[in-house]
Amino acid sequence: MAQNLCRYHSMLCKMKHNSGVSSIKLSYIQFVQKVNYTDEPGNRAQTIKDAPSLADFMDNGNTNSIRGYEGLLKPLNGERMRVPPWLKMKIPSGNEYKKIKKSLTGLSLSTVCEEAKCPNIGECWGGDGHTATATIMVMGDTCTRGCRFCSVKTSRAPPPLNPDEPKNTAEAIAKWGVGYVVLTSVDRDDLPDGGAAHFALTVSEVKRRNSKILVECLTPDFAGNLSCVEAIIDSGLDVYAHNVETVQRLQRFVRDPRANYEQTLSVLSHAKKYKPSLITKTSIMLGLGESDEEIYQTMKDLRENGVGCLTLGQYMQPTKRHLKVKEYVTPEKFDYWKKVGDELGFLYTASGPLVRSSYRAGEFYLKHLLEKRKDQSTD
Repeated sequence: MAQNLCRYHSMLCKMKHNSGVSSIKLSYIQFVQKVNYTDEPGNRAQTIKDAPSLADFMDNGNTNSIRGYEGLLKPLNGERMRVPPWLKMKIPSGNEYKKIKKSLTGLSLSTVCEEAKCPNIGECWGGDGHTATATIMVMGDTCTRGCRFCSVKTSRAPPPLNPDEPKNTAEAIAKWGVGYVVLTSVDRDDLPDGGAAHFALTVSEVKRRNSKILVECLTPDFAGNLSCVEAIIDSGLDVYAHNVETVQRLQRFVRDPRANYEQTLSVLSHAKKYKPSLITKTSIMLGLGESDEEIYQTMKDLRENGVGCLTLGQYMQPTKRHLKVKEYVTPEKFDYWKKVGDELGFLYTASGPLVRSSYRAGEFYLKHLLEKRKDQSTD
């Protein structure tokens, strides 16, 4: 072990002398403190394996810097990256957040906000002085599919649907006083209609209690059954959403094999053709290894299939069992994709590291829709 320490010390000295390295992240003393000093044979291999690499000792300078951030934006030698500061959120709190949380517990309802461990839960539920947004997950909390980015529970045979869920959901939403609600669901491939009738009934119940509430439905693909898509649209929703999730090349690595790029485009295209006045919406996760060319092509394909609204956000690994983040996309790059979306003709493009398919849906939807109508009235 002593020989290893001397070797590292010599290496660091040569780096500073010969390579012009301006600073060392871990000093020699820090490294000595970090190493396991045991000389037991069984621990030596693990000690060497856990030892820092050359990159640990070097200052990255401005290679990956963004607004003063000097951490890695892409993994180096397969190592896990630190979460950059623009992706860190405050612990959820506030009276409105507590009110919604208590109501959900009392009515045995599930939200994708909780099940998918969304980082924006406090901001969306609390309203934060803006339009409060709730995202309810119907048809239970167990999905029949196993997408590699999603932390929702999975099972081939989930529990049966709760017949009281549509009524309970509508009752909870009416009590909250939210202006915009997103209804989403797990996939239920075990049901003949994929749960479309149950989903549609929930929307009808919400609208019956308060017709002024804007309802967005973030639906499954119903295995490509377009009659199920029509049933949801006929329920009286305001926005039809179905997520493409990622670029075409990565579909089979990211999503369940029963979902695919063409099927998603078919669902979104049919929704628009079935009701031309309907606003359709989808979402793309970035940071999974996609290229800029692939993102642009996906955006073009979505516009060609009539999609009106697009959200782009950073993929975040929910647990160690899920896909690793391949890249932390900078806020500036998200701003770039927003401009591209605007140029392609989307009604609005919500693009940012913490944007999710239903993130601050009310604020984004209302703000952009009102701006567009105002522009049209002045033409």
